[in-house]
Amino acid sequence: MSSSSDEGTLDLFAEPAGEGEDQEAGGSGPERGGVEPGEPPPGGDLPPDGQDGTPPELPVWSVSELNAALRSLLEDRFPEVRVAGEVGSWTRARSGHCYFSLKDDRSQLRCVMWRRDAARLPMDPEEGMDLQALGRITMYEARGELQLQVRELEAEGTEGLWKLAFEKLRRTLQKEGLLEPARKRALPRFPRSVGIVTSPTGAAIRDILTVIRRRAPWTRVVVRGARVQGEGASAEVAEALRVLAAEGDVDVIIVGRGGGSIEDLWAFNEEPVARAIAHSPVPVISAVGHETDVTISDLVADHRAPTPSAAAEAAVQDRAALLEALDRVRPRLARGLRTQVERRRHRLESGRQRTEAGVRRLLEPRRRALERRAHRLPSAMQGLMIPRSRRLERQAHRLAPAMRSVLEPRVRRRDQLSERLSRAIRTLIHRRRERLAVAGGRVEALSPLSTLKRGYAVALNPEGRVLRGVAEFEERARFDLRVVDGRIQCEALNIQPDGASE
Repeated sequence: MSSSSDEGTLDLFAEPAGEGEDQEAGGSGPERGGVEPGEPPPGGDLPPDGQDGTPPELPVWSVSELNAALRSLLEDRFPEVRVAGEVGSWTRARSGHCYFSLKDDRSQLRCVMWRRDAARLPMDPEEGMDLQALGRITMYEARGELQLQVRELEAEGTEGLWKLAFEKLRRTLQKEGLLEPARKRALPRFPRSVGIVTSPTGAAIRDILTVIRRRAPWTRVVVRGARVQGEGASAEVAEALRVLAAEGDVDVIIVGRGGGSIEDLWAFNEEPVARAIAHSPVPVISAVGHETDVTISDLVADHRAPTPSAAAEAAVQDRAALLEALDRVRPRLARGLRTQVERRRHRLESGRQRTEAGVRRLLEPRRRALERRAHRLPSAMQGLMIPRSRRLERQAHRLAPAMRSVLEPRVRRRDQLSERLSRAIRTLIHRRRERLAVAGGRVEALSPLSTLKRGYAVALNPEGRVLRGVAEFEERARFDLRVVDGRIQCEALNIQPDGASE
């Protein structure tokens, strides 16, 4: 059965309908209904030679039987072969199967590589490239065509297909300037948040988290999981990088995985990952495999770390580095603050001067206008007030006789009331003085000073408390004696209560 390729040409090596990768539907050998060479076809036996003197009759094969027998012979005789030749007519169908031919200067061999095996190729071989193919010889029974079912492809020479694919992509990125050292960005010294793109179940994520927790436990870590090997791994890694960068929550991104074969690490040699790293708005650290493994992502990234643990150490600084940086930045910060304060002070002073000058410029015309109006105001007021003053004088002359007739009785009434009020106040004051004199005499009689005037004295301790009896005195203690016109300092030389013997 034939099929059409993507370019519309006839494909002689399309997988037969209903067949898998081992072409089971065609069948070959006795167990598939075929006939071994030399055996008679079904339904008859060969006559013994010479019984009737005629040559023996050859068996009659159907085309299907013959193709099945040939396929069985080829697969039994060549279970696995390695064929070298020049590739030609390479076609990758939409199904993922690859069809091509291997040829030398005299012959060519049709080849097919099923999708499962073709997915492992790092690149499609170029026309005319010398390859070695590992596979088995078989026959496509429906067409009767010999073909090699290829399981592995490798370029001849010291540079294999993986190396050729690596160099091809490296040259492409080099031409675009994506490998230039000048475009690589410096890593933030003390990132607040670190993004990680790797397998969430691998050893690499454990190593990275262990180092970050040990060196900078205050750092926030954002993990974006992705497959790191196999078909579609490069697309997942590239998408995880784009998502982390687009969210804007990280200051640096670590992308990588642990060690493995070149096939295991190949996702980091593919173009989607390289371009995602190159277009990342934040710096990217590539940590793929071991120190001897170099990938395209290492070349494109802003920083290459030999291992995931080394990537974590490059991403975050430890506590000692932070303290050292703070010690160095403290004097610079103080100088910067002083400079800023001084600059702001000068700016304020300059602004104040400019403001004052602006206010003066703004107010000066108005001040002059006010002065001009002030000079004009007295004459204007005089011109306004003289007619009104004369009018008021005329009205006052007319009003005076009427006011006198109204006010004279009221003035007499006021004088009478004023006289009565004066007499009442004098009488009240006289009575109050008499009462005050009587009360003063009583107070004078009760006052201690009056007693002192009669020749008595009062003993007072240093705090001013009255000492009323001998029990309140102490020998050799000082006290004050209050007399009518002052104080006398005394000392108790001898204390004798009443009735005590001398």
